[in-house]
Amino acid sequence: MKYEWRKREKSLYMTTGIQMLKIPKMKFITIAGEGNPNTAQFTHQIEALYGLSYAIRMKYKTGYYENPFIYTVYPLEGVWTSKEKPIDGVVDKEGLVYQIMIRQPDTFNAERFDEIVEETYAKKNNPFIKVAQLIEYEEGHVIQGLHIGSFDTEKETFDQMEQLLATNNMKKTVIMEKYQHREIYLSDARRVLPEKQKTLLRYKIIE
Repeated sequence: MKYEWRKREKSLYMTTGIQMLKIPKMKFITIAGEGNPNTAQFTHQIEALYGLSYAIRMKYKTGYYENPFIYTVYPLEGVWTSKEKPIDGVVDKEGLVYQIMIRQPDTFNAERFDEIVEETYAKKNNPFIKVAQLIEYEEGHVIQGLHIGSFDTEKETFDQMEQLLATNNMKKTVIMEKYQHREIYLSDARRVLPEKQKTLLRYKIIE
């Protein structure tokens, strides 16, 4: 039976409204970068992550690693911060600092990753495949909210999250040592109109 994260992990990904929860330890393939995401470089970074992720899925599907395991590739995610503070709520996209990533099965390891990198680079020749890293990270306690609309209007949902934190006398903290928030992209921006895009937004909470 196919493992589908949308069905099996609803509490983590299919939020309605604002909620607080604890995120367990997970494995990700990540690529770090800076600057405006509306560039060819950012597109190539995303392509590298998906190229690796689909190659990994095929290995699991065919039983290359162990018993065959068929699953849906996890969604693209990104953790973000900025070199400069927003002015009147507007972020200078040229000053963005990010790390984009795609979650992998718990049994995936460094040895398998090194092999996949070499195989995928030989086929795709995308330089960002070579700079990708495999990490393990436990986010812990978070507050998250589902934003429906353009990336440029995310502040509306972040404001609701901030208000709930203030009401409960709670404070947010950085993710992965320096990033301000996490975004999980539940819609394909190439196929969905901006006003209908679904993005899961998260803050890490001080425990």
